[in-house]
Amino acid sequence: MPLVTMRQVLEEAAKGGYGVGAFNVNNMEQVQAIMAAAEELDAPVILQVSRGALKYADVIYLRKVIEAATERHPDVRAVVHLDHGNSPETCEMAMDLGFTSVMMDGSLHPDGKTIADYAYNVEVTAKVVEMAHARGVTVEGELGALGGIEDGHGAGIDAEDDKYLTEPGQAVDFVRQTGIDCLAVAIGTSHGAYKTLRYDKAGNALPPRLALDRIEQITANLAAAGYKAFPLVMHGSSSVPQDIIAEVNKYGGKLKNAMGVPMEDIQFGIQRGVRKINVDTDGRLVMTAAIRRVLWEHPELFDPRDYLKEARSALKKLIAEKMRDFGQAGHGHDYEPIGLDGMRMQYAREAAAR
Repeated sequence: MPLVTMRQVLEEAAKGGYGVGAFNVNNMEQVQAIMAAAEELDAPVILQVSRGALKYADVIYLRKVIEAATERHPDVRAVVHLDHGNSPETCEMAMDLGFTSVMMDGSLHPDGKTIADYAYNVEVTAKVVEMAHARGVTVEGELGALGGIEDGHGAGIDAEDDKYLTEPGQAVDFVRQTGIDCLAVAIGTSHGAYKTLRYDKAGNALPPRLALDRIEQITANLAAAGYKAFPLVMHGSSSVPQDIIAEVNKYGGKLKNAMGVPMEDIQFGIQRGVRKINVDTDGRLVMTAAIRRVLWEHPELFDPRDYLKEARSALKKLIAEKMRDFGQAGHGHDYEPIGLDGMRMQYAREAAAR
């Protein structure tokens, strides 16, 4: 089965009222675990690739690993998505590589650190949409700015600083001017394992305070403007399970006060229009915990297969749990997939009708 388009996957998720996990990949074991979980649960899935991943694994290696995964799991409805593209040129490179979806993060300038103004965001995002839709490729845009830094990308702002949150009144204008297919919203989530600056009196970390009401406002505003069931995206949505943190620390780790987004908050968003949920940190943590445990309990081992096999198995279990929690399990064959050519023709028809 060839790769499918993210627009179709998210539109079908909107019809079914569920979310779809977008899981970051950097190596073969991660791709294997995610695809195996998707096949086992008959779930659509989004394989998400950051610029950091492309640099680490090399563009050609990672592309070939994903090609192998689609050959090994031909029945899985899989999207390959560029996460946080920093420029139209980066997005075009991903399209040339065969990605079926790209994110143009115009909330930041090309350095991936400096917050950009609204006019710049609209300009570069619209430029990517024009290029992408001519190829049938889905485009995700971002309005507002997220806290934290991941793979060298991010402004490092306090996630609870509401001055950088998505302005609900601006969402309709942004979607209309850019023509994006889905919108990443800033509601107080953050990249990384430390998503909060809130602590109780004993110094224990508390979950981040999210502006969940903005999801409702943005969805309502878009629907009133004719964008019914428009897909929203939650970045920085790892839950950072405390049992995994405890296991990392038990076997020599030093993760203090790591805290993520509670699953009930994510599910609240799904019930109100969030269709794509980005998860990276949880996968890193569960693989690290497995590797630490194996090497701690068996210091005589030196074959990477011994600990990477355990890491892959732990990640598969985690991904399966996420897929059930997001509601995507069992929806892999609800529809016939539309490839890039079919979506390209659909975009052309929509443009002609405007």
